[in-house]
Amino acid sequence: MSGHIPRRAVLSTLALAGTAAAVSGCGYALAGRGSFISPEIKAIGIPLLGNRSTFFDVEQVLTEKLRTEFIGRGSFRVVPDDAGVDAVVAGEISSISVQPSAFNDQQLATRYLFLLTMKVSFTDTKSAKILWSNDALTFRGEYELAQRTATAVQGAGFLDEERSAFDRISSDVARTVATAILEAF
Repeated sequence: MSGHIPRRAVLSTLALAGTAAAVSGCGYALAGRGSFISPEIKAIGIPLLGNRSTFFDVEQVLTEKLRTEFIGRGSFRVVPDDAGVDAVVAGEISSISVQPSAFNDQQLATRYLFLLTMKVSFTDTKSAKILWSNDALTFRGEYELAQRTATAVQGAGFLDEERSAFDRISSDVARTVATAILEAF
């Protein structure tokens, strides 16, 4: 057998390498840049989200996380209302469900599947044009709970018992929403 590599193998390898470079380059260029936002948008209003879920005060925590995420993503001024701004992020939490997904030796849940569905829109206030919207944005994640042996956590008690878990969840949701809006995904 000679050391000759068939031309087809070389071309296939080059094509695969080129595709990989193009794909990775594209993702790298977009990540966190906010390239979708028009340069005319300098101030973004993020008023308090609505909450149709059975979980109390989650809209306050999630709204604050969303504001923080937008502040960290670009050179916009983020304000807590929709007056005097160039664009508005508005939304409403439609539902939240929490279900046990792992159990300890005492058959108490130690890990939960969290599912949040919300409506979100991003509107240019000058033209009243909706730049991005999703009426059923769904976020799904699994989260560990602190070790407990005496009680099980049910439904809305999840948030009361595990604020630190909801803090992580809301950060993930805010990051997902900001990425979807700013990078137009």
